[in-house]
Amino acid sequence: MPKKRSGGGLTTTQQAAKFLGVAALSGAVLAGIALPAAGALGLAAKGTVEGFDEIPSNLKTPPLSQRITILDNEGGLIATDYSRDRTVVPLKDISPYMQDAIIAIEDSRFYEHGAVDLKGILRAMNRNVQAGGAAQGASTLTQQYVKNVFVEEAGDDPDKVAEATQQTLGRKVRELKYAIQVEEELGKKKILENYLNITFFGQQAYGIETASQRYFSKHAKDLKLEEAAMLAGLVQSPTRYDPVNDAEEATKRRNTVLQRMAAVGDITQAEADKAIASPLELKVSKPNSGCITAVSGAGFFCDYVRKTVLTDPTFGATKEERAKLWSLGGLTVRTTLSPRAQKAANEAATSKVYEDDKVAASVVQVEPGTGKILSMGQSRPYGLDQKKNQTVLNLAVSNKMGGSTYGFQVGSTFKPITAAAALEKGISPAESYATDWKISLPLNSFRNCAGAPTGSSNWDLQNEMESEKGSWDMTSALGKSINTYFAKLEQKAGLCETVQMAKKVGYERGDGKQIEENASITLGGEVSTPLSMASVYATFANRGTYCSPVAIESITDPNGKKIGVPKTKCSRAMSEPTADTISQMLKGVVEDGTGTLAGLSDRDNAGKTGTTNDRLDAWFVGYTPNLSTAVWVGDDIGEKSTKMYDITIGGQYYDKVCGGCLPGPIWKTAMTGALDASETPSFNPISVPRAKEKEKEKDNGRGEGNGGGNGGGGNGGGNDNDKPGADPIGGITLPPGIIGGNDGGGRGGNGP
Repeated sequence: MPKKRSGGGLTTTQQAAKFLGVAALSGAVLAGIALPAAGALGLAAKGTVEGFDEIPSNLKTPPLSQRITILDNEGGLIATDYSRDRTVVPLKDISPYMQDAIIAIEDSRFYEHGAVDLKGILRAMNRNVQAGGAAQGASTLTQQYVKNVFVEEAGDDPDKVAEATQQTLGRKVRELKYAIQVEEELGKKKILENYLNITFFGQQAYGIETASQRYFSKHAKDLKLEEAAMLAGLVQSPTRYDPVNDAEEATKRRNTVLQRMAAVGDITQAEADKAIASPLELKVSKPNSGCITAVSGAGFFCDYVRKTVLTDPTFGATKEERAKLWSLGGLTVRTTLSPRAQKAANEAATSKVYEDDKVAASVVQVEPGTGKILSMGQSRPYGLDQKKNQTVLNLAVSNKMGGSTYGFQVGSTFKPITAAAALEKGISPAESYATDWKISLPLNSFRNCAGAPTGSSNWDLQNEMESEKGSWDMTSALGKSINTYFAKLEQKAGLCETVQMAKKVGYERGDGKQIEENASITLGGEVSTPLSMASVYATFANRGTYCSPVAIESITDPNGKKIGVPKTKCSRAMSEPTADTISQMLKGVVEDGTGTLAGLSDRDNAGKTGTTNDRLDAWFVGYTPNLSTAVWVGDDIGEKSTKMYDITIGGQYYDKVCGGCLPGPIWKTAMTGALDASETPSFNPISVPRAKEKEKEKDNGRGEGNGGGNGGGGNGGGNDNDKPGADPIGGITLPPGIIGGNDGGGRGGNGP
């Protein structure tokens, strides 16, 4: 007997001799090349003995790509995603019929030979010589398994796949080298289990469990004889024998497998004949992958989760590492998505704006204090079929995360940020300014954070209506979105202070660039995203502490081990009294101002309307102490910017779209559906100083917008046609029109 090592195996010299002898013979045959024995030996021997005892760990336990399961915050399924649709199962959960069938048709002497089958090689060589070419191969199941591991590792890289499957003697020799050691270290049962889990069965099905589900809608352990035979027959050519597209060819191949099983004694001839006589009886389950399958319109949120994994350094230092993590899959991703909030947001967006309208709507909700994204709704469905009005453009987020190129101008929704900057500087809410409806301010009076003036000329700006002239304090100017007031307030508070406050509360541009330090920022001339704006207003709701938005609560790998996820980062942006004051002032907007159509009657709530120049963008952003929601409506194409005048949206005609008349009702629907009626927390009460009563004028349908002049950027402004009402703040009764302002100059066909 040959001398063995203490571990029970052959010596290195003996292994090498065994390897070279077999490789010389099998390598040439498997490559389909007719070579003299000496030539083959020379090719096979070169560079193969060194490192022979080293086997890559991935061959023992290959990192098989599996599906990713994405769940909401209650554990409900949102969607599954995969590059390989596969569910790994142990051998005990695979039907014995399936185990016998695959061995019978692919390697009937599997349990009798080692890594290679010498009899099979000689038989194949003889037939190939007789046929004058490569009529028959001789790869064992173990060799096929090794090859599949290399292919799996190549992933979707065409160059790597080509390298893993190239028909060269060198590759065959390498496979054989590893096959010998796989046999020694894993054993037959484990090799069979791994093989059945890695193999491709067609119809996007990898591994026997997924294949069983795809073709028969059952678990692999429940496969009947004729079903197992059909699946085993697919391995040789999943396309040629595809039962979905060619039942006749699939049946012939199945019957070949059944006859082979009878020939090797796995079943009797009678059992084979009975199975052969049976029809295929497919029960096909279509592949279900990707965010397009997400429930309740959550495809955009699903895609945001995917992009979070692909871009956040928490999941890998390089983009290649992060891509590999997602590609390998097998992850269970528990997200922050609230099924209740998502259902409400999706219904709100699609009920007021139809998928085939000229404009689109985006709704996003964030939980104050945690940064958790609770919903992302959109009026257009998620998908790639433009004929069905589908899109993968996520209007709620930045370009990096799948959103528009720049984001959208935010109009008057920015003004509370200027107010916060002023309050933090010690400016009283009672600060009042008397202005005409048009004013001109020197740009050198606005200095950026480097201390330089923003220009040398004048900034000419205006309120929308000539009637918008007079005196305002911070509360009334905020409610009416008076452009002239906020330009002067920014002048006093400081442009740099305003920009710094914007950064503190989480205001970010959609293109990821730094906020431009232009005077017109106070009028909403800078671009941002609905997610950013929801986070900004969540800061007010959270009494001045900003928390960065997060979408993932936890991730576990295929073995149930937890993977680190990004955590929200919270920081104080302003004092609690400042935030409380902003909330108190913004209550007036929804109670008796531009946002009356959005106001919630059963709880404390606050918000702000916004409309940009030419009605290109309309906003409503608002909050309760426990939920912040941003709604944007506008042109999502961008090539031909749609001005929202004389337009029908969601079946409703609008002469002028405004923040309070369309985004406002969408906001109300989303908030009402998302909030629990039993939970009604209140804002922290605070007394807001007011200016002394001065001459005030009736509201004559004033509008916001217009007033950019040469300050840079667009200008927003804010104003809906307001219904008369009393100022609820400080117990002071005001004449009609003082609180609301005119976010857009009219409610179109959706008036009060």
